[in-house]
Amino acid sequence: MEKPIITVNNLGKRYLLGLGGGEHYRALRDVMANSVKNIFKRNNKNEDPQRIWALKGITFDIRAGEKVGIIGGNGAGKSTLLKILSEITEPTEGEAHIYGRVASLLEVGTGFHPELTGKENVFMNGAILGMTRAEIKKKYDEIVSFAEIKRFLDTPVKRYSSGMYVRLAFAVAAHLEPEILLVDEVLAVGDIAFQKKCLGKMGEVAKGGRTVLFVSHNMGAIRSLCESVIWLDSGQIVKKGNADEVVRDYEDNQLKRFDESSYVVERSQEEVKNKSFYFSRVKMLNKRGENTTIFRYNDKLILIVDLRGEPTIDFSPEFHIYNELGQFVACGAAGPYHGKYFSSKVRKVRIEIGPLTLTSGRYRILLSVMIGNVRVDTWDNVIGFTITECQPFATNWEIPTHREGVCVINQSFSKIEGEDSQ
Repeated sequence: MEKPIITVNNLGKRYLLGLGGGEHYRALRDVMANSVKNIFKRNNKNEDPQRIWALKGITFDIRAGEKVGIIGGNGAGKSTLLKILSEITEPTEGEAHIYGRVASLLEVGTGFHPELTGKENVFMNGAILGMTRAEIKKKYDEIVSFAEIKRFLDTPVKRYSSGMYVRLAFAVAAHLEPEILLVDEVLAVGDIAFQKKCLGKMGEVAKGGRTVLFVSHNMGAIRSLCESVIWLDSGQIVKKGNADEVVRDYEDNQLKRFDESSYVVERSQEEVKNKSFYFSRVKMLNKRGENTTIFRYNDKLILIVDLRGEPTIDFSPEFHIYNELGQFVACGAAGPYHGKYFSSKVRKVRIEIGPLTLTSGRYRILLSVMIGNVRVDTWDNVIGFTITECQPFATNWEIPTHREGVCVINQSFSKIEGEDSQ
């Protein structure tokens, strides 16, 4: 039997919160500061540090050429797992063995030296991956072409925007031919066209026989790219196996949060990556102004969304609808709304969706907001709704409540008089 390329056995990672600080190297200033803190600790027994397990008891094997998705909510341990596999951080217990050259794209700027130029970082990253200078030069033109930042290659990367960072970092990670490619949700940064380009490149990498571990909240991308999925929750594996099956169970679990009373959803700041402009609250109504998540065919659905951030920013909110199988169903966008017309940092926007010509079943909504052509915030699985009846046609027989497909298209039938069929 073929030996796994990645073996993880009883892996655990514990972090120390509070006065204890994180588990990291100790500089002289840390020693001096902790000495002072210890004086006060002796007199205050209530100020004990809190330990939390970001990962606990994680065990799995991945074979060469597999494409594995890692899913779960915020704080599930997905990024911590990839950081351990990338040897950015060490596990508290257990072990992880990797047999092959690894390229990682975990956070904006991971593996780049800020003082070096883009070009110098390309060669440095290639050297870290174990490639010769000749091999890197062979791939250099492809990397530059893919990243689309040729003008800035002689500029130190500390002056790059986050989008430029991601463009170059992904191009390097994907083109320098690692045996294993680890990609976190960092692709959510940047413009939509480049995100699609990156997903396409990862598909090529996967088809080329290399191993891919992909962390994402985009279940459509997970389904299309990955063969198997590991679902994490609170640092532990809930389920692992076939991608369609695990994603379906994960989405069912997410949708269970939404019942008839869950028409208002608040978002905590801990869930927000870009705190300069983000969605903070959403409320769902029907066309009569009633709070509900239950709709019928041809109803209109109304969302009242709150956005927080800089008062002068012009922005365009968007929505995406997915069915319970994770299939993309519909989307819409509005704006741009001009920030100067809002009197406070909280902007309330009404989004009217419909008439809903959807088949019966459960659906979920993703919200995102654009500033220019950059998506600055995405709120996945914001809120769910249910279509309970789908009988748009006048017939003399009973139509099943549940219908296949994702939408119903209006049409008309009429008899043609006085002509024979040819």
